[in-house]
Amino acid sequence: MIHPSYVDLMKVVNKGVEEGEEPVISSRYSVVMATAKRARQIIAGDEPMVRVKDKQKPLSIAVDEMNEDTLRILTDEEKAALANASEVAEVAEETENTEEN
Repeated sequence: MIHPSYVDLMKVVNKGVEEGEEPVISSRYSVVMATAKRARQIIAGDEPMVRVKDKQKPLSIAVDEMNEDTLRILTDEEKAALANASEVAEVAEETENTEEN
């Protein structure tokens, strides 16, 4: 058996969800997609957020990050808010640069 199990990982990710709210992760597929995406980020050069064991592979690191609750999975609403905040900051920076010239 693989440790931690999918069920264990889903419990860690969903532990802050109030009863009646939709869980952040509700399927094994979501766990696989989240850890695979994080593994690709690590391969691309992102620093691991957990202690890396000798010769540990990126996917194992991503699973450890999820299990230790250092990996944050954003909901669609959080992604939209982050994208909006990023756009606002970009416009503000462009405006500031225009005013300086």
